[in-house]
Amino acid sequence: LLCILSFKIKRRDWAAKGPHLMGVAAVIASSYERIHRSNLIGMGIVPLQFRDGEGADSLGLTGFERFDIDLCGGKLTPGQEITVKTDVGKSFQVLLRFDTPVEVDYWRHGGILHYVLRNLLHSK
Repeated sequence: LLCILSFKIKRRDWAAKGPHLMGVAAVIASSYERIHRSNLIGMGIVPLQFRDGEGADSLGLTGFERFDIDLCGGKLTPGQEITVKTDVGKSFQVLLRFDTPVEVDYWRHGGILHYVLRNLLHSK
């Protein structure tokens, strides 16, 4: 699972496409602009948010860690807490930033394009 610790992303148009093309499965950030969070979900990337008062710096994360993110076997609900463990023995909770059940469905299908295409195929 390739994961990015996000500090600041300036280019919205590639803020979701670029990571998707690199195989990123999740982004952990301190906050999200609405459109960026939506774009990540649309590309099939899990948006995770540090809890209030926490961040990469306060948790001692450098970005060189390997992350094990417990996605509960895909049984996700909007806003739930997710456990993240690192290869250096650190463990912390993050907030799953799927805000609606439909966003969870988009992710389960690998993004909004796959979701729409599958629905079109099943409607015929």
